[in-house]
Amino acid sequence: MFNIADNRIYMNDENGKMIAEVTFPNLDDKTIVIDHTFVDDSLRGQGIAAKLMLEVIDYAKSNNKKIKATCSYAVKWFDKNKNKDEYKDLYIG
Repeated sequence: MFNIADNRIYMNDENGKMIAEVTFPNLDDKTIVIDHTFVDDSLRGQGIAAKLMLEVIDYAKSNNKKIKATCSYAVKWFDKNKNKDEYKDLYIG
C-alpha cells in the first residue's frame, strides 16, 4: 500500500500520481521530524493520514529513532495519542 524511500512514506494511484505522503527528515542521528503530511481529496475521511502516522512510528521503532513533529496534523495526532503505551516513549514533542 505505502512506499518508503528517503525519509518519506507515500502512496501513488494507479496512474503514478502521488495521493498520500508524510515526510520526516532526520533532525539528528536519533530523531526524525514529521514536517509534512498530505492526503489527496479523493482519500479524505478514510483514515489514511492516521495510517501514515502509524507507518512513521513503525519506521522510527525499527530504526531506533525518536519522533518530533512540526506538521500540524502530526502534532494533533500525537497530542491525541501520545499517552498510549506504544507511542509515549517515541514522541518527544
